[in-house]
Amino acid sequence: MGGQGALFDSAGLRSDPSRTDQPVDGVVVRVVPDVRGMRQELDYVVPSPDHALVEVGMLVDIELAGRRLRAWVVAVGVDPPDGVTIRPVVRLRSVGPAPEIAELTAWGAWRFAGSRSALLATASSPVLVRPSPRGDAPVTQAARRGVSPADVAALGLDGADLFQPGVSVIRIPPAADPAPLVLAAAHRGPTLVITPGQRQASRLAARLGRSGLGAVGLPSGWSAARTGGVSVVGTRVAAWAPCDPLSAVVVLDEHDEALAQEHTPTWHARTVAIERARQAGVPCLLVSPCPSLEALGAGRVLAPGRATERAGWPIVDVVDQRFADPLLPGLVSEPLLNVLRSGARVVCVLNRTGRARLLACDGCGNLARCEACGAAVGQDPSGQLVCGACRAVRPVVCDSCGRTRLRNVRRGVTRIREDLEALIGEPVSELTAAGSSGGDDTMTRVVVGTTAAIHRIDHADAVAFLDFDQELTAPRYRAGEQALALLARAGRLVAPRSAPSPGRVLVQTTVPDHPAVVAAVTGDPARFAEGEATRRADLGWPPARAVALVSHAAAPTFVTGLDTSGVIEVLGPVDDRWMVRAPDHSTLCDALAAAPRPPGRLRIEVDPLHL
Repeated sequence: MGGQGALFDSAGLRSDPSRTDQPVDGVVVRVVPDVRGMRQELDYVVPSPDHALVEVGMLVDIELAGRRLRAWVVAVGVDPPDGVTIRPVVRLRSVGPAPEIAELTAWGAWRFAGSRSALLATASSPVLVRPSPRGDAPVTQAARRGVSPADVAALGLDGADLFQPGVSVIRIPPAADPAPLVLAAAHRGPTLVITPGQRQASRLAARLGRSGLGAVGLPSGWSAARTGGVSVVGTRVAAWAPCDPLSAVVVLDEHDEALAQEHTPTWHARTVAIERARQAGVPCLLVSPCPSLEALGAGRVLAPGRATERAGWPIVDVVDQRFADPLLPGLVSEPLLNVLRSGARVVCVLNRTGRARLLACDGCGNLARCEACGAAVGQDPSGQLVCGACRAVRPVVCDSCGRTRLRNVRRGVTRIREDLEALIGEPVSELTAAGSSGGDDTMTRVVVGTTAAIHRIDHADAVAFLDFDQELTAPRYRAGEQALALLARAGRLVAPRSAPSPGRVLVQTTVPDHPAVVAAVTGDPARFAEGEATRRADLGWPPARAVALVSHAAAPTFVTGLDTSGVIEVLGPVDDRWMVRAPDHSTLCDALAAAPRPPGRLRIEVDPLHL
């Protein structure tokens, strides 16, 4: 804090033994410099007359160690330390996060064991905003309207008090449109709406505008949002966006991994939204067809009647691959072939790119491995064998017996596309995160791709998961939850079972009785959540326990400095990562904050999605 800033004599504070009580012409502020890895907060003075404009959250320019840097004001009117001369800020740079959001970043730095400056940067405008006096936010006409009964009825939640203080988990089926819920919230006043994708955010902002409710989208609408009086819609960064006076917070598809920040600090928009709503004393609504266990533990659950919820899920056909037809190409079952030849628009999902991701010699049966590092090799579009670990390339030759004929043990989307084209006698498009084979506007009737396909295509008659075992049996503690989320996402592409011409989701698996598959077949995600909660509690996985992963060069020194005399566990290393586990987040985050930070690279992931 202020005393710590005195260490930086060449910048924020300069000792002056001859003076013990110096008057300051202006207002003293405490700032967080935009310096990676620096945790000290320094004191500077904002001279008159600029001090009338300064507020918590504002961006200023300072001089530090001979460099000009930007910094955020986190306190105004600080008592200056005795015996020091405080340097002035260079200039007021830009309007920054609102004071309440700047305060929220202090909690965020503790909760996610990361840099406060990184969170302040996330919460700031992407462009400079000229400082000016900030008045009270206007209260729009919409803020004086009641909740629309029609909006609530469309959710199948008649009679439910959606906007009680605290957290409400709204479980709606994949076919349900969440927009009425957002409209109902916006009728009450400025609402912060967080979505996983930019396209959905833009559509919701436009829909709110057409309904006569003031709304802006991020990031372009940051300045308008800072002015206040409007609802704000955006992706995960919207969790830190201005919205004044805040009436409610709505998080759509709270289970979606796109709401988690991958770079440190690894914050999650759902967690930030819950805390922000708590501090503001407003309702927080977490909306999802398959709520995460973290959400279910945060508040009450509201769901439509059993028949209504089931009707909003798609028809899910399960193909037991334990009894696959040996005469058909791998991953192509008879039910899939019937769908492909029916004339329907079909999206086939396989989360493996390339032609072949696992090959075996047709003679000796040995897997094709890299001669340099021993990892399994795949096949690139040119037919060469490529190592996914060290990128070494070699011809198609078995390194055990020298034969040149290899068979596909695990096909990629490119090879599957070739197989499907041969089977149905028409072109098949390929769509992955890297792009498509012909462009989104030239997609053929049948598309094969990774999970990117079900996020970029809006409608299909059928969605087929060619190898769902890859999701169900993945070595991740959240594999089942993630698999159910994929089935829910596929359900949005096809017409629900209640439609006159329902679509279908085809699941090819050797584990047809997996709880995630059963939950989708019955349209009852609660069945999966109950068993999954018990399983994770037995294994000590989140959310039953609070977990952080520590990695990179400074990790060994950091974990050595953790106080493990109490309930903190340090496990590892596995793959050069240590797991730190505690009974709850308060205990975990306090321990991480108290441990000394050694020099060198250090990555701490609180609530990691992938374990």
